[in-house]
Amino acid sequence: MKKLRFGILSTSSIAPRFIKGIQATAGCEATALASRNQEKARGKAALWDVPKAYGSYEELLDSGEIDVAYVAMINSKHYYYAKMALEQGKHVICEKPFTLNAKESKELFALAREKGLFIMEAQKVLFLPVVQELKELIQSGSLGSIKMADFSSSFDAGYNSWFYDPEKGGGPLYGNAIYSLQLMEYLFDCKVIHWAGLCTKSHTSVENQFSVSMLMENGLLFTNKTSTSVTTAHVGYLYGEKGYAEIPDYWKARKAILHYPDKEPEVLEYPCEYELMYEVLHAEQCIRNHLTESPVITEAMTVHAIEVLNEIQDMWNP
Repeated sequence: MKKLRFGILSTSSIAPRFIKGIQATAGCEATALASRNQEKARGKAALWDVPKAYGSYEELLDSGEIDVAYVAMINSKHYYYAKMALEQGKHVICEKPFTLNAKESKELFALAREKGLFIMEAQKVLFLPVVQELKELIQSGSLGSIKMADFSSSFDAGYNSWFYDPEKGGGPLYGNAIYSLQLMEYLFDCKVIHWAGLCTKSHTSVENQFSVSMLMENGLLFTNKTSTSVTTAHVGYLYGEKGYAEIPDYWKARKAILHYPDKEPEVLEYPCEYELMYEVLHAEQCIRNHLTESPVITEAMTVHAIEVLNEIQDMWNP
């Protein structure tokens, strides 16, 4: 079986983790990467064990060296380079947020269908083995009906010079609230229907921390709190009528702890060195089956998520 050749469009902080995910997958290989600077591209390619380096994204897409483009540069450029990759006949995996508005997302999915190419938002959390087991657990009813959930995270955004630039799609809402939003819609097979939130802002108009609440079609209420100003607990909780699940580092979870009244906690554990390999494996399977869209992270889920986040941003920036 011929390996799928991946080209990495960016030397951003997530790129080496995605490359390790590819390299841990037998049917795929990281063939080339590109940066806006040839010297930087060569240095990172050598560091990350990628055979070829290009000094521009366009040059890589023109090279004929790849089958799949992984789009991972600043948020505001996702649409432009994902579209260029499709026009060059490449399958696309595009980092979240997929685009910065629903119109652009729909256009990319339509173009992929027209060309018979696969396209997917890179949402690793949905493919983690512990998340798969949690979904089965929820469906079995062992925690009872889940009525409420809570997610919190924090990080230092100082390494991204663009992060507080509103023109570049900066801020933690797009990159972090999307984890809990899409995770909950996946776990419960229903949509978020109402949302509200508050934020504080940096020296620009971009939020530096937020708290949002969302109500789902099934009546489940959940919150997400994310900060780039303080250190929070990095954990998610799903609260049911018979017990609750604790999910440390929920966006890259290797384990979940189940808590029941009058019982010792039960630990579900799935050690994994490179958690992005699971989304790579899923994309590979979809491509080899000639799909244009993932049955898990669908166009509908991707479009709905950016519509919700756009509306929250509009509340904060009228």
